[in-house]
Amino acid sequence: MTQQVTLRPLISRERITARVSEIGQRITQDFAGEPVMLLGVLKGAAIFLADLARHITLDTSFDFIAVSSYGNQQQPSGEVRLVKDVDESLEGKNVILVEDILDTGLTLTYLRNLLLARRPKRLKIAVLLDKTPRRLQPVAVDYVGFEIPDEFVVGYGMDFAERYRNLQDICILELASEAV
Repeated sequence: MTQQVTLRPLISRERITARVSEIGQRITQDFAGEPVMLLGVLKGAAIFLADLARHITLDTSFDFIAVSSYGNQQQPSGEVRLVKDVDESLEGKNVILVEDILDTGLTLTYLRNLLLARRPKRLKIAVLLDKTPRRLQPVAVDYVGFEIPDEFVVGYGMDFAERYRNLQDICILELASEAV
């Protein structure tokens, strides 16, 4: 059996661009002339981070962190593990954790606790998508792009088994099995 994939558009590239610009402007206002470090959660947040950075008119640096909670599945495993740590100290810095999607809250809770232990000046969280119906752990988020329904989404950096990250729109992925 093979799986047939259907992609249904959920959020257009035009809406994404407009919302990311608004978030960038808000960050610029909130940090008013102070430097910020955008800390992207690999791999899904890389495109969001790059576009967001273009809309922030502050001294901005980047770093990346990677965690694993999905593997090649549509459901998170419930276990979060650090795969790649940051390259530089966060102590005394304004850090904005940039994540593609807030789902159960387990990953962001893990990362928030990990990063707060490193004593940043301020730690804020920016998520492109918030899937509130699936929340298991409450997480306070400072910047949210869109609230979405409980659907598996791909595109704009988000993947299914490393595919579909390059889609410019955010789409709902539906799998159907078919006999071969």
